[in-house]
Formats: sequence, structure tokens, C-alpha cells
Amino acid sequence: MTDKILFWLDGDVIQFCLAYYLQKNYPGGLFAITDITDKPKKFFKEQKFVKFVKNWFYHDHIKTTKNADLKYLENFQKKYDIDLLELANHDRILNKYNEYYNFSEEEINSILEHECKFFEMVLDNVNPNYFITGETALQPNHLFSEICKRKGIKVLMLNHANWKTFCYISEARHKIDSFIKLSNDEHQSCNFEYLQNILEESKVSKYHAEFSDKIKNSKLALVNAIIRFLLGSNTNIKTHYTYFGRTKFKVLYKGIQDLIKKKQRERFIESNLLKNLQSSKPFVYMPLHQEPERSLLIAAPKFSDQIRTIKEVVKNLPPNYELYVKEHPTQGPSRGWREISFYEEIIKIKNVKLFHPNFDSRILLKNCKLLISVGGTSSFEATFFDKPSIIFADLGYAIIPSIKKLNSYEELNEGIRDSLKTIVNPNHVYNYIKTLEENSFDFDIMKMSANYHNWFYMNGNTVNVIIENNRMKKFLLDNKTEFENLSSEFIKKINLLKN
Repeated sequence: MTDKILFWLDGDVIQFCLAYYLQKNYPGGLFAITDITDKPKKFFKEQKFVKFVKNWFYHDHIKTTKNADLKYLENFQKKYDIDLLELANHDRILNKYNEYYNFSEEEINSILEHECKFFEMVLDNVNPNYFITGETALQPNHLFSEICKRKGIKVLMLNHANWKTFCYISEARHKIDSFIKLSNDEHQSCNFEYLQNILEESKVSKYHAEFSDKIKNSKLALVNAIIRFLLGSNTNIKTHYTYFGRTKFKVLYKGIQDLIKKKQRERFIESNLLKNLQSSKPFVYMPLHQEPERSLLIAAPKFSDQIRTIKEVVKNLPPNYELYVKEHPTQGPSRGWREISFYEEIIKIKNVKLFHPNFDSRILLKNCKLLISVGGTSSFEATFFDKPSIIFADLGYAIIPSIKKLNSYEELNEGIRDSLKTIVNPNHVYNYIKTLEENSFDFDIMKMSANYHNWFYMNGNTVNVIIENNRMKKFLLDNKTEFENLSSEFIKKINLLKN
């Protein structure tokens, strides 16, 4: 029987390019759900590159009608054991992060009802063997992935390994399939100096910085994107709930307002956030997450309030300890920094020191006694500096014994006490790296993302663009080797699951 493979397609064209090369080498029926804006929709509707048996467009099926069927939603939650309210409350479109539109409870329930019924209809229609997706960064994609898991459909998620340019394919984000025990191998030359040298060459932040440098770096592209937006049609505001309230005036006004706010916030940061160590007291280090971001909203929704987490940590510190908090360096370039009131509230908390985003995190890692992060790579990096850490998100590197995962704030007191006594074994760190590399393959996803942002999306300034066939054809040919290798990795994974 021919396999049926269902793809989630969106503005990240990597999955579409993967489907193009996969169909050449794997005999299966391909299906897709496409979550895209109106202008590129024409391409995905008419394209002949990938022969999808059926391609559904997500926003064609989502409405905001009144009188949602609450009984259906209640039964859905029980059937799949999924908390829809929690997902909605932590969705960046449906919650406080949306500065253009305030959704009513009725509207949110209606969106969820239409979404769940649509997803069930697709799965009943296709009954796929496999679901292929990128990392599930937004609520609809994440929800669909979770439904697939509950129904026993194999999820093949392309994961950035957060290590060099490696990726791996797994059922869950940032967790290697079937990796349940860390090797006890010992390596004579393995020490923390050796590990730090490896980290410097391999850490993911270096590749994130390169990605940030390559997109939104052209003022001409930005001006062209603004002109196209102002002169072009604005149909998404009616057809996509994700664009509700985004009138041309509001978008332009907010863009100017954000530039002004960013400058004001930068001045506050320069004047008030610390740029050097000022105390000899022992301290716990807590780097902030970029916000809004999946690592908080989807990976650890119960711990998404970072100020509350800071306060809970401080309450449970041993006597004479301080908490050092550092702003995320990409919060400004990506999100325009946070409200000044956010920083002021942290600064006022007793025994807390707030550090400048450009302060060298290695100094904090070398001098702290413990690192606490909701779910960032910094907890992994702390092990290279002989430092234990605590996380709240369910991440693969928690298999390293010096990384403790907590499930509630109530566990902090005992968790901090135990972690401060924990000794980090460099062999554990090295063995995790070894396993990570053995289960990964080389695919520079950050470079590929920068390439398609520049090629299709006007230097990353807008995703609502007309995609032309000749440009897609050139992109597929220019990146043939990378996508052929990627498709072969997916075929390997499918064959491994079959055996």
C-alpha cells in the first residue's frame, strides 16, 4: 500500500521544497495543509511543481461566527487530552501580544471550533501514515501535530539541533526520538576547557547572529516593502483572523510608534542595565527569553510570565544569594525591546540585578553558581562551564544529569538546593554531544531561511508577496543538493520507522 504523507506548508518554503524533491524519490501520495496569506496563495493553488493529491488552505476553513459549539469543544478536549484554552491563552495572535485586535471569548471559541473540525475532517479524509512539518512555532500547527500524535500518526518534525548547522527529524521539538539513556563512556582528554572550545565553534547563537545580519539589513528593501503595502490590496484583513485590525493606517502608525519606542527603550537600557559585575555575593543567573516566542508560549505556557518566574526564583534563593537577570540580545532587533516598565519592575525587585543585553554571557556563566532558564539553550551551555541548571520546558538535553527539569514553582526551593550541590561531569556533556551528532545531519537551516527570506520576501520585510513560478524554479535548482540530501534523510527516517 502506498504511504500517504501530509505536509504543513506556510511561509517557510523549506517544507514545500522538501516535498518537491521527496516526490521524486519516494512513492507516496502527498497531501498538504497550507497556512499562507492571500498573495502567495495563488502560487500554492496553481503550482505544478509538487503533485499534491489535495491541498487545503487553512484560512478558508476558519471563521469567527457567534454561538460556538461549546459541547463539541469540551468533547474534543476529552477525546485528545488537549487543553484548548491554554493553547488559545498563549497564542500570540489571540492574546496580549496582538496589538491590532482584541478577540472576544466568543470569537476565540469559534476559531477553535472551526479549526478542530477542519483538522478532524482532513485527517478523516486522508488517514495519513506520516505528518511532515517544520518546528511547530504557532498554535494551529502545534495543535494539528498534537492531534496527529494522539491518533498514532507518525510526526516527522525537522528540528534545528541547536548545535553547529545540524538538524534531526523527530516526533517532538528539540527531543531526539528514543534517546532515553545517556552513555557512561569516559574520555581522558575531556575537561571543561576542552568543552568550552567546542562550544565556541558550535553554539547556535553564532548562527542566529549570522541569520539576523542577513535579513532586514536593506533600507531599500524595507522602503519597497512599505510602498507595496501602502499601494497594494489589503484583503488579509477580511480573510485571515491573524490579520484582523491591521489596517494600513494602523500598521504604518504602529511602525513609526515602534521606532520611537525602540529608541526610548534603548536609551533606558544604556543608562540603567548593568555592564559589569559589581558584587562579590554568590549569584544565580537567569537569562531572559526573547518574547513572544515559542519557547515560552508553547513549550512552557505555565511559566510564560518571566517577571513572575524571577520573583518566584528570588523567593527561593539561599541566604546571601542574588539573582542576575540578563536581557536577551535579539529582543531589540527582533521585537523592539520590552516596555520600560518591564525593566523597571525587575530592577525594583530585591536581590535582583538586571544586565545589559550585550554583556558577555560567558562571564556570567563562569561566575554563577547555578543557571535557571524556562527553556533556553543557555541551560545546555551552562554545562560546558561546569554549572548545573534548572529548566521548566521539556527539552532533550535535560537527559544530562546536571540539568534538572521542574514542573512547578513549588519545586523551586528543593530544586535550587539540590542543584547547587550538583557536580557537573564533563563526560556527560561530551556524551550528549556525541549522541546529538550521531542522530543529526548537516542542513544549514538558518542559512536556508535567510536565503528564502531574501529571495521571496523582500529581505524578510513581508511574507504577503506574489510568488512567481520562475523564482521558485530557480530557488529549487539553486538549492538542489541541499534539498535532495534533506529528502534522503526523511526517506531514511520513514524506512527506520517501518523497520
